[in-house]
Amino acid sequence: MANKADNQIKWVLNKMPKSDDKQVANMSLEEMSKANNFHKSFPQYSVTPLTGLPHLAEYLGLKKLYVKDESYRFGLNAFKVLGGSYAIARYMAQQLGKDVSEVPYDVLTSEKLKEDFGQATFFTATDGNHGRGVAWAANKLGQKCVVRMPKGTTQTRLNNIAKENATVTIENLNYDECVRMAAKEAAETEHGIMVQDTAWEGYEEIPTWIMQGYGTLALEADHQLEEDNCRPTHIFIQAGVGSLAGAVVGYFANRFKENPPIMTVVEAKAADCLFRSASKGDGSRVDVTGDMLTIMAGLACGEPNTVSWDILRNHADAFVSCPDWVSANGTRIYSSPMKGDERVISGESGSVTMGLVAAIMTKPELKELKEALKLDENSQVLLVSSEGDTDPDRYREIVWEGLCGTDKEPFADLQEN
Repeated sequence: MANKADNQIKWVLNKMPKSDDKQVANMSLEEMSKANNFHKSFPQYSVTPLTGLPHLAEYLGLKKLYVKDESYRFGLNAFKVLGGSYAIARYMAQQLGKDVSEVPYDVLTSEKLKEDFGQATFFTATDGNHGRGVAWAANKLGQKCVVRMPKGTTQTRLNNIAKENATVTIENLNYDECVRMAAKEAAETEHGIMVQDTAWEGYEEIPTWIMQGYGTLALEADHQLEEDNCRPTHIFIQAGVGSLAGAVVGYFANRFKENPPIMTVVEAKAADCLFRSASKGDGSRVDVTGDMLTIMAGLACGEPNTVSWDILRNHADAFVSCPDWVSANGTRIYSSPMKGDERVISGESGSVTMGLVAAIMTKPELKELKEALKLDENSQVLLVSSEGDTDPDRYREIVWEGLCGTDKEPFADLQEN
């Protein structure tokens, strides 16, 4: 029988000592604008919606509630392509001695560039969305791609990557072991390049480019909020290794240097390496190992990104560890909106922040967290739905069949399937 505590939300305020904070400069408004200008050169580019949910905000006792809906990104149903495409472009530009501003989409896809650059093979490991984004970008630019996926990955996610002409396999390894496998293969392949959205000592340049690519969604959301005369007081952002979280927190830390929003990092309980690191309290990183069984496939990562961690330890206000029911409830809330609000189709890794905010505002046992984060009727909250129904079967299990309901033991549903 599972311990009831295993099904509870855990949180910690950030009381870690500050570092020299060098990494936050990489997420400057200038760097994010450079990435955004690159993305604008793609014919597939459009600004994804920032959806206001006024009736849900009123119901929860908030002033405003917005969600950046990344299910519309480049037709790929998730935000990850922003990072992979930008990192590949930065790498190719670097090899040619050019600035990324000199290699927009029409240049990258030209015969002249292929002649000058040649053929590379981009390697990556993924739970789904990142690998699909890298494969899509490599395919569009006439390059090769090899993708390794961890055990537990669904066939749907593999098929989406295979459609982009990538070599893709599901390995009997967890995510972090797949990262090491792909890195070894890249090192052993002529003109093999690792394009990974996590960083470790000695591998930080490409992950930084990926994070800057993610900054496009933060910059867009900022401009959209401005158009609605709104300055966010609170941001909740989900994290696996922390690349998206570091990009969003870094952007808004630079945007509002004197008075930044209260920013909370949200993880899957099975892979809550950032929460555990923050709980330790000394600024060091704590890894999570094992199978990391969770419906939040995109967040099932156990080793913190070193670049992102430096940003988060300096600028995040709180870290929260969420069991699967929080994400599942968020997916259902988005799917069944209050009357007058728009529906948002949000997958398991995209919806955990919605589930958390709803829980904080409605559950008495989270009153202390609510007060610590200063959430009240004056709060203007920004969320990011980082993916749509990237696994349609799992999405229907959650919305139609009640997978991971709050009355279930942790992982009971997953073990039955």
